[in-house]
This record gives sequence, structure tokens and C-alpha cells, in this order.
Amino acid sequence: MDNLFEVAIAQGALRSLDVQFARMVAQEDPLMMLAAACLSAEAGSGHVCLTLDQLQPDTLFDGRFPALASALWQAAGEPNLPLWQQRLAQHAAVSDGSAPTPLVLQQQRLYLQRLWQSEGEIAQFFLQESSVQQDIQQNIVEGRLAVNEVRLREILDDLFGETSADEINWQKVAAAVAATRRISIISGGPGTGKTTTVAKLLAALVRLEPEQKLRIQLAAPTGKAAARLTESLGKASAALALTDEQRARFPDDASTLHRLLGAQPNSQRMRYHQGNPLHLDVLIVDEASMVDLPMMARLVAALPAQARVIFLGDRDQLSSVEAGAVLGDICRFAEQGYSAARAAQLVRLTGCPLGATSVPHPADVRDALCLLRKSYRFDSGSGIGLLATAVNNGDGRVADNILTQGLADVSGYPLNETDDFKPLLEACLQGYRPYLQAVASGQTPAEILAAFGEFQVLCALREGPFGLTGLNERIEQVLNRQGLIRRPVALASRWYAGRPVMIGRNDSALGLYNGDIGIALHDDSGELRVYFQLPGGIIKSVQPSRLPAHETAYAMTVHKSQGSEFAHTLLVMPNHFLPVLTRELVYTAITRAKSRLSLYANQKVLNRAIGTPTQRRSGLTERLTAQ
Repeated sequence: MDNLFEVAIAQGALRSLDVQFARMVAQEDPLMMLAAACLSAEAGSGHVCLTLDQLQPDTLFDGRFPALASALWQAAGEPNLPLWQQRLAQHAAVSDGSAPTPLVLQQQRLYLQRLWQSEGEIAQFFLQESSVQQDIQQNIVEGRLAVNEVRLREILDDLFGETSADEINWQKVAAAVAATRRISIISGGPGTGKTTTVAKLLAALVRLEPEQKLRIQLAAPTGKAAARLTESLGKASAALALTDEQRARFPDDASTLHRLLGAQPNSQRMRYHQGNPLHLDVLIVDEASMVDLPMMARLVAALPAQARVIFLGDRDQLSSVEAGAVLGDICRFAEQGYSAARAAQLVRLTGCPLGATSVPHPADVRDALCLLRKSYRFDSGSGIGLLATAVNNGDGRVADNILTQGLADVSGYPLNETDDFKPLLEACLQGYRPYLQAVASGQTPAEILAAFGEFQVLCALREGPFGLTGLNERIEQVLNRQGLIRRPVALASRWYAGRPVMIGRNDSALGLYNGDIGIALHDDSGELRVYFQLPGGIIKSVQPSRLPAHETAYAMTVHKSQGSEFAHTLLVMPNHFLPVLTRELVYTAITRAKSRLSLYANQKVLNRAIGTPTQRRSGLTERLTAQ
């Protein structure tokens, strides 16, 4: 078995970490070693659990290493599904969750104990809300309204306008959903008005209870997403007719989730948790698709019992880098429509022609969801909008047609050989020239940061010529040759005026978090410092030597771009297919572009990626339908 594990590491099927974990928990049992190693690998790939039917030779490693899979399965004793179930249940390292074992077996899903516990806490959070809503429905029958529906209807009509009998205003429906639930999820693609909806929802809550001084907080997974939420919600609320007193109740800045929960330096501990809950009445969490399972569990545990929480996000975007796809898992239930009682209530509140949906085994959480279905950013002729829709539908043929039509906002370019780099690098040179000219002319850090955000190169990989490191090096070289930057000759120093960097590790003491982007500039005394724009528009500067782990950010991965938008986005895809290339990755990259998208890709690789949806294995949907 050890020799086969070494082969698995060499081929990339397993990591050294996976094998070491297996040796630690399996006690020399070959069957258990294989299960533990595969489970660790699954968690490293973002899955919450390992389903036992994956532990067969034709499905092991998702079919990517058939000879290796067959050899490992034979070394484990050629176990079938019943034998896997029996042997795992009998092992000392496995329990049903009632004992503190490293692994948990639930039905035919094998978990790391911490992920099983986090998934259960999240499921319980939403199931508990469902039971509360059943009590509320009973109160409605008895005449004790949980919300003044007549008053709420008046407020929603005032904020969203009267609704015609043949059209559904999904923004209005979403506000009604969130106003009548303690927990709600609003999902929508780019330009569907999630932030506008939330601004009007907060106005409705403030007007519903004018005597109650609601403590409202905003949060997002990254600093960039928090800053964008602050800016967009500020603009949306400024357009509303509010009194000075009502406007004063609106939050003026958003924080990262780590900052909200009080992350401790060099520790996994949080200041706020179940024993010390957050001090708030309403919490808005933007870019919720980026929130991984453990962070979501920490967040829901820290919420006060009566707090209202609204999750915003795009269910079609990439899931979190870490384990889980909480938003995507829960939003699957939106396809079930609303229950009869819920549909009737939403009709009363909005006037929209909503009907009930009868489905087998409905989940109560469906009544807490709303999908925004109309994009106000992209019109019917927008290439970005059409391309995003084609990718979401898995239609590579339509995507190819859009990229070759010569539309003003979308351009496709071949990227098959390294010779194709020349036009790519020329595009990067033109894209980054304006912000570097702003650096040279001595504009303010805020102006330079804003100019840098107008153009961004995105890539799918970290390594290789089409990956993060290779692209950043090539872009630096061409900018240096053109005299736009002055990169130091000595390799010991990477710093120069204009260098963009992205933070890779949270540092709560400095107030910098994973994903924050800064630019190195000379201050008034000529000293080089790195300037960041924090939520609320505050500009902070830090000495380069004090920064936590960071890297040059002319190019960034699509994962790191989540929560950001750029006027012009340039996406570079590798010239051969890899499992990381998925439909959600392409969609996420496309929807970072506000006005223009340039896509450099091999056509076959792009089409295969569009036809490969992400699959994150978990048991959350089953737990939410088990009530």
C-alpha cells in the first residue's frame, strides 16, 4: 500500500498530507487507509464529504487514474459497498458523530469530524428557522400577525412601485421575503439589483419600526467585497427618500467576516461566538457564495437569537476555495417554488402574481429564498450578458458565436501557443498604462487605486506560463521595458513605485485581510509605502516590510477576483484542459467585467470548461429535507 501511495502522490492523485493523515488514523488497516486518504483529498478539493460509492475502481479519483485506482482497490481487499459500510462503521477512528472520533460515517457519507459538525450546525440553523416560521403561520391563523402586512404592503408599494397583475417584480418579492423571515437568501446574477433591493429592504425595516433603533451591520468575505458593498449600498440608499433620522440608521461601512467576528492574530479563535454573540439586530452578508462551510458555521453560531440575517450572492458563481458550497446547496431549493401559505402571503404583500408549487419532499427553507431574474446592467444586446447566459446554460456553441460576432463589449482571441502571448501582453500594456501614468504624475493614492481597478487580468491557474506567476512576471517585464515601471535590478528587492500587491493572509492587527489589494507609492518624505483602500473609503498605508504574505497582482486568479468588478476584464485560460476549468469559473470571470471583456483561450479548452459544471459533494441538502 505504501508504494501505491507514493505513486499516487507522484501522479497528483493524492497529497503527502492525505497519506500522512491516513497513516495516522488507520492503524495499518489498508481499507481504512484508502478511505482516510481519499477523504482528506476530497476535503482539500473543497468537498465536505466522501460518498462510499466513490471508493470503487471506476469512480475512485473521479476516473482520472484508472490503473492506480484499480491497484489501490485491490490492495484494500476489493471491498464492495456493503463491506465498506460495515468495516468503516466498526473502525475505532469512525463513529456516527456521538463519539469524538476523527471521522464520522452518516448513511453512506464519510466526513472529517469538524466538517460533519459544521454542516450539522448550519442545517440546524436553517431548520430551526423553519420551525419558527411554522409558529408564525399558526399565529397568522389565530389573528396575531407577526408583521403588520397592511403597513408593509404600503411601504413596499412606495419603495418599489405598484405591481401590474401580469408581471413579477422579483426585487419587491425578495424584499417581502426578507422582511418576513429572520433568515433569508437573495440570489441573483450581475446587475439584477441585489444591493438596490437590500437598500430598499433596510428602508422598509426602518419605517416598519420607527421607534426601534435597529443595529444594522454589513459584511463580506473579503476586504475588496466589503469596500464594494459599502460603496454600492451608499449610492443606492442616497437615491431613496429618507428622513435624516432614517438615513442615520443605515450603516456607513462594511467589514470583512473575519473583522466582524473578531479574528484573533495567529489563532483560529473568534471574539464572537455562541457564548458571546454579536451585538446587532440585522446583518447583511454579501458575496455569500464565497463563504466556506466552517466560516458559515462560525457566523451562524455568533448570531443573536432574534437577529435577522440576509445573505446575498450569485448561486452560479464559484464556490469558496475551502470546503463547501453552502449558498449553492441551499439555493437548489428555489426551484421548488413557494408553499401555498407562503405564496399567498407574498401575493398580499407585493401584488405580484405568484403561485404555489407542489413538489415531492419539499424543504421548508424554500420559503426563505428569492432569485432575482432580471438584469438591469446588461440589455438584450450586451455581449457580456449573452455570454454569461450561454456559459450558465452550458452552451459552448452559442458562446463561440458570441465571441466571434465582433460585439463592442466582448472580444475573443486564440491562445494556443506561447507565440500568442504577444497580443496578450500588448493588451496588458495598454490596460495598465493609465494607472501607471497616474503614479508617474503624482496623483493621490485614492485616484491611483481607482485607476488600477479599471482593468484586471484574470487567470485560472497559479503556475505555468498561463498562470498567475508566469503572467505576472511577463507583464512586469513588458511594463519595465516600456519604462512604465522601474523594477529593481537586484532580485533581493521586489519593490518599486506602482507595484500592485494582493494580501494572502489575514492580519487583524494591521487591519489587512486575504484578498486586499494595495499599491506601492512614495509618500511625501520619499519613503515607499503600500496604500490600501479599506471599507468606508479610508486609505491606509503600511511599510512593505510589515505586510503579511502577499504577491504581485497584475494578474490574479478568478477565485481571488470574487467580490470585485472591473470596467475591463481580461481572462487568460491555459491551452490544455485541467479539472480546475469549470463552468462556474468561466462564468465568474465573465461577470467581473462591467463594460468590456477580452477572453484569450483555446476554443476546445473553453468549450470543455463550459460543459463541466462544478460538483461539491456534501450532505447539506439531505439534512435540510430530513425534517
